[in-house]
Amino acid sequence: MRSLLLFFVVSLFPAHAIQATGDPSAAPKNDETVQQVKSKPQTENSEIQQGVARNVADGVLAVNDVFDPMSGLSWLQRLARQTDTLNYEVSFVLNIPGKDAQPFLWRHATMDEDTKIEQLSLLNGPGFENIRVNDVVSVFQPGYPPFSMYGNAIDGPIPDALLHDPQKLQKSYQFLLVGRNRISGRSAQQIRITSIDKTRYGYHLWLDEETGMLLKLNMHGLDGKLLQQIQVTQLRIDDRVTEVFSQLQKDNLPRVIDVINPPQRKHEWRVAFLPVGMKPVKQDIHQLAITGQVAEYSLYSDGLVNVSVYIQAATGVFQEDVNLSNGANTVHSRTDGKVQVTVVGDIPLVTAQRMAKSIEVIN
Repeated sequence: MRSLLLFFVVSLFPAHAIQATGDPSAAPKNDETVQQVKSKPQTENSEIQQGVARNVADGVLAVNDVFDPMSGLSWLQRLARQTDTLNYEVSFVLNIPGKDAQPFLWRHATMDEDTKIEQLSLLNGPGFENIRVNDVVSVFQPGYPPFSMYGNAIDGPIPDALLHDPQKLQKSYQFLLVGRNRISGRSAQQIRITSIDKTRYGYHLWLDEETGMLLKLNMHGLDGKLLQQIQVTQLRIDDRVTEVFSQLQKDNLPRVIDVINPPQRKHEWRVAFLPVGMKPVKQDIHQLAITGQVAEYSLYSDGLVNVSVYIQAATGVFQEDVNLSNGANTVHSRTDGKVQVTVVGDIPLVTAQRMAKSIEVIN
């Protein structure tokens, strides 16, 4: 098993600047056009942007593609199609202010009509490795025995909904086309994602015009502060990726574990305030690993962000509110002396506080 891990960490191709197969002229790369867009009045900007978008569409669309170059959602849907169908190798770096950069290797290949394989590896330190074969994800991480579980996507730093199912985010977020830019020497379309009710972080994405693939992703706080960044350093659209996975023996992957989900339990409380589009996903009882206490647990999601809410008997340890932030992740805990409420998720502190304060008893 260790030899399998080492094999997949080694890249098949030598790393250098971002490249993609196909005709580079398929996407417009006229810097003069970009300068014109910046200098023209807003009304002319719109006309020029539409003209540029049509040129982009002419260069990137396959015969049967449905694509509206003036729609942010359509760009994201194209990203989802490309990440699901192309053969590619992507190197990217996750940067969080104040922390060491984390380099990742991401590969995907369609082997035949019935088999798709995906791989995500953290390349620094002991690292970890996830390999997905169709709907089975195998997880290798240091200090734990490897295991497999059912799943249609790998859990990584790039939000799953952006790569696979962006349309389900429409109730919670707006997708705005910002304009064209150049990322690592390639023409890119910038898209801004903002929550409709301004209760969640914002995202800026840059998508490669030629391939539709992600080149850069920034997450910003409500104050505009950069919380984390994903920067692609190498992009290869190349059928030779299948050569890497052709050596993978599926029988050598760990067996799928039986995950027994605890029975759903209807709590006698609810969160009265939820961000627009956020819905309850599950409810159960958790025993907290740190304290050993039992807590009632509810998970909420808008498709892009998950938020956990725990309610337990007050321990007396926390006499005041606790507010902790680790990059984008927020932990807020409050107590009235009898009950302690804790909210955890990649949301602003003010949103976590509003959720915690809104707990109501169900009659």
